[in-house]
Amino acid sequence: MRLITLALAALLLLIQYPLWLGERGWLRVSDLETQVAASHKKTDELKARNAKLESEVRDLKDGTGAVEERARYELGMIKQNEIFIQVLDANAKPKESKTPEPKPAEPKAGAKPAGQ
Repeated sequence: MRLITLALAALLLLIQYPLWLGERGWLRVSDLETQVAASHKKTDELKARNAKLESEVRDLKDGTGAVEERARYELGMIKQNEIFIQVLDANAKPKESKTPEPKPAEPKAGAKPAGQ
């Protein structure tokens, strides 16, 4: 009788092993569910980012407001007859200008250099 009990207990342990620790066991399923949840979260973040970029592209294609805003803030451009006033903090270092310095005018082809 004792031998049958030990054999059944061993058989029970052998049956339980794949259920808990096997390739398709509960622990593996739990890990996969965690990975799926993380993937869904990342996908949602990327969808939101794509929607924002799509909206920005639509604004740049359809309207001039977005182009004007970029020109003003990124390139420092102003409209004709506007005055640009920049207030700096007393302790702040001035930022480098993003606009290139104007090149000196080159003489046109066929023009004589000055002084000849």
